[in-house]
Amino acid sequence: MRYDLNLLPIFIALMEERSVTRAAERLGMTQPALSNALSRLRVMLRDQLFIRERYGIQPTAVALELAPGIAEAVARLDDAVLGQQDFNPARAERLLTIAPNGYVEFVLVPAVVARLQQVAPGIRLRLTPYSNDLVETGITSGTTALVLGRIVDPPDNLVVQHLMDERLACVVRADHPEIGETLTREGFERLRHVNVVPPGRMRAGLFQALAEQRLRREVAISVTNFFAVAEMVAVTDYCATLPELICRRLAHDTRLKVLPSPVDLGTFPVEMAWHVRYRHDPAHRWLRSLIAEVAELVASPP
Repeated sequence: MRYDLNLLPIFIALMEERSVTRAAERLGMTQPALSNALSRLRVMLRDQLFIRERYGIQPTAVALELAPGIAEAVARLDDAVLGQQDFNPARAERLLTIAPNGYVEFVLVPAVVARLQQVAPGIRLRLTPYSNDLVETGITSGTTALVLGRIVDPPDNLVVQHLMDERLACVVRADHPEIGETLTREGFERLRHVNVVPPGRMRAGLFQALAEQRLRREVAISVTNFFAVAEMVAVTDYCATLPELICRRLAHDTRLKVLPSPVDLGTFPVEMAWHVRYRHDPAHRWLRSLIAEVAELVASPP
């Protein structure tokens, strides 16, 4: 019996998306074309494979049994074919989706985009929202090329690379009536604070670090991104505890002053993760290398 290998990626997309509509969008196909391919898959594999339900499709027992072997076979084919392809970043035309958390979007992404403009003007990035639930970012299905932030409990189909470690510092307004050139433990606890809600894992890390040091913090207001912090601190007597690289950028604002944290709050990791199917994709490998180089430069002392 002859097998149509083109149907195997369609099977994987349906398994991972559990939706004909999303699978078609992911593969760049029309829904009728994908439905036709599914009919051929059912004939080839001699099973219904997917049962339509109210909110999508669910795989049959046979589909669940076949999925690991088919995914491994397609991954091996990708490795063999993509590994032989040449990649010229200066001439490449490609759109890649990445999911950076708020910290990475502020600190790292502008430098990455600037480097791309210099060495690979045809490589474009599309940013999609970061989420602690990696499934929501699209990284576990492979629709998103990279997720960048703090990666906790990654599934087996993701590869994780450590980029750098980051520390924390404090920011107050330059003419703060109570704070001079140092911030004591007592001064920190006396102040009211601006809290940055996302990214969730880093927020949890900050709360944990404060608890471990028994450092009390009264939160006056919570904002949803780092971009709001400078304006909030500049017009109040509040304090914000932020990653040092963000503080380094805010230090250029004459309305603000950056001070060391009154106690050592430790570090948090910044990581990058991608789907195993992209291990040997030349464009992905090149982009990962570029991001790692940029991260090293950004994290170096000023």
